[in-house]
Amino acid sequence: MSIVKRFITESIKRTEIDEFLQKKLDRAGYGGVNISKTPLGTHVVIYAMRPGLVIGRGGETIKELASALEQNFKVSNPQISVSEIEVPEFNAYVVASRVASALQRGVHFRRAGFWALNQVMEAGALGAEIVISGKLTTERARFEKFRAGYFPRCGEPALVAMKKAEAHVQLKPGIIGVRVKIMPPDAYFPDKIKLCEPAPEEEEKGAVAQQAESKATTQVAAKAEEQPEVQATEVEDEPPKPEEKQ
Repeated sequence: MSIVKRFITESIKRTEIDEFLQKKLDRAGYGGVNISKTPLGTHVVIYAMRPGLVIGRGGETIKELASALEQNFKVSNPQISVSEIEVPEFNAYVVASRVASALQRGVHFRRAGFWALNQVMEAGALGAEIVISGKLTTERARFEKFRAGYFPRCGEPALVAMKKAEAHVQLKPGIIGVRVKIMPPDAYFPDKIKLCEPAPEEEEKGAVAQQAESKATTQVAAKAEEQPEVQATEVEDEPPKPEEKQ
C-alpha cells in the first residue's frame, strides 16, 4: 500500500469512527474523539458532557464500545478513556447538536442560530460562524449564515486553531444541515504581539543592584571628603648673591 492510500484509508476510518460514536453517544453530549497509536495498542479519547453515560454501569457501555471498535473498524487493542468537556460552548460538536435538536423540536432556524451564536460569544470565544442550509422557508434549498467576532478565513489559525463540526437533522421538508466553526479564546496568532512583564525576582535583583551602586558611590564620595586638602603657597625667587672678589 502506498503512503497516499494509507493516509486516505486512515482518514476514512477516523471519519467512520467519529460518525459511529456521534450516533451511539448522542444522549451523553458527544464532543469529538482523538485517536492515537501507541506501542501497546490504540488510545481512544472520547470527549463528552456526561462521562457517566459513556462509561455506563460497571463499565458496560465502554466495554461494548471497545469491542465494536475492534470488530467493526479493525482497531487493534483499543484503550478508551473519557474526558469531560469543561466549556461546552467552545465545542463545535455540542453547539451543532444543540442547533439540530432545536430545529427538530420546531424552533425557527433564525432563532436557533442566533441563540447558539450568542451563547458561544458570551462564553468568551473570539469568533463563531453557524451555517444552516436546506429547505428553510420554500421548496428551494438555500443557506443562511450567522457570524460574529474575529473570524479568520485562511492561514495557520484557520487551519489549526479553528473548531469545526457538522450535524444533520431530518425534518418534514427534507434534511437540514448545520455547520459550526468556532475560534476559541486561546488560539495562537503569529501576527499578535505579546508584551511580557519582568518577573518579580528580576525586579528584586535590579533593585538590589541599584542599592549596591548607590552605596558604592556614597562611600567613594565620603572617602574623597576625608582626604586632607593640599594648600599651595607661592614661593618668591631670592635674588642671586653677588660674587666675592678675590
